[in-house]
Amino acid sequence: MAETQEKVVVRGLEGVVAAETSTSYVDGVHGRLYYQGYDINDIAEKTTFLEIVYLLWYRKLPTREALNRFRSEIVSEMRLPSPVVEMLKLTPPNSHPMAVLRSAVSMLSVIDPDANDVSEEANWRKAKRLVAQIPTIIADLHRIRKKKPLISPDPNFGISSNFIYMMRGAPPEEVEMNAMDLTMVLHADHGLNASTFTARVITSTLSDMHSAIAGAVGALKGPLHGGANQKVMEMLLEIGNADKVQEYIESMLENKKRIMGFGHRVYRVEDPRARHLRKYSELLCGMTDQKHLYEMSHKIENIVLKQKGIYPNVDFYSATVQHAMGIPPEYFTTVFAASRTAGWIAHIMEQYADNRLIRPTSKYTGELGLPFVPITDRK
Repeated sequence: MAETQEKVVVRGLEGVVAAETSTSYVDGVHGRLYYQGYDINDIAEKTTFLEIVYLLWYRKLPTREALNRFRSEIVSEMRLPSPVVEMLKLTPPNSHPMAVLRSAVSMLSVIDPDANDVSEEANWRKAKRLVAQIPTIIADLHRIRKKKPLISPDPNFGISSNFIYMMRGAPPEEVEMNAMDLTMVLHADHGLNASTFTARVITSTLSDMHSAIAGAVGALKGPLHGGANQKVMEMLLEIGNADKVQEYIESMLENKKRIMGFGHRVYRVEDPRARHLRKYSELLCGMTDQKHLYEMSHKIENIVLKQKGIYPNVDFYSATVQHAMGIPPEYFTTVFAASRTAGWIAHIMEQYADNRLIRPTSKYTGELGLPFVPITDRK
């Protein structure tokens, strides 16, 4: 019994170092995020999502020739196997897209030609298919539910532009291409967050990559992780206009309700990703006659910062950016997943390369040595 008393429980594993990685570093004190050593502020609006995927996987930025070759490899894998498309058609129309995405990734695992091969070469082949196919799952699901024909990827586009094109059915404007690339770049990785940790735990058992990604999608689904952006948009739509913001937010604060899109477990200052998305929120909302959504968001930010000293996180402005591009709120978290797949895979490959089963202990709080009572004598 003495042994259990000596164990110290760290709730939420906060501050516990569980892995080594070069993929990304979150400096919460100074509000910095680094991808393979590059400050996000230096690369966020100067790179495409595929450049960042390449950087996270291969630890260097690609040359133009390497990027073109990489784009061709990825885009050529974007079409879904027909059984997965049929599965999407069978899902209930009221099922959440994140639940469908999780199931579709599992379906991909039983079809993938490298399903049972965990060699490094096979894992990289699966990595390319997964980062290509997850955006297609989302786009195809949306088209199926709208009873519209599915659209094949355009070989001249990258992942982010193809995603908009395949979802909406019309090529994106340049500003939308930039905004979608930025959104996916900023969501590509973020240290050892809950979903990434989930992926590494599953990988540490030497399970397959699809299982690790499916588990990560499940972790991201929760509103305390990736699901917050949908809740942000639902809040804005419920408030309706900027004149109602003050009363609505103050009521939430007085009743100690959580305002989604604010605060972060790591950052003690402004989330650097929110800074970039704020600009595109204002730009896109203005272009689509939805300026009131940005005005509401900015007003909420000022109220919460003034009264609570809490800054918005990446989810807050990503909501209005995606909404302005015509992406329905229920798909916001799936876009997060499509982006974060790049980072999940980078961590999965690191875990495979230097693996040890992740198996923490716990502090037992139950009783010991209870006498057994036969079922005939139990009361």
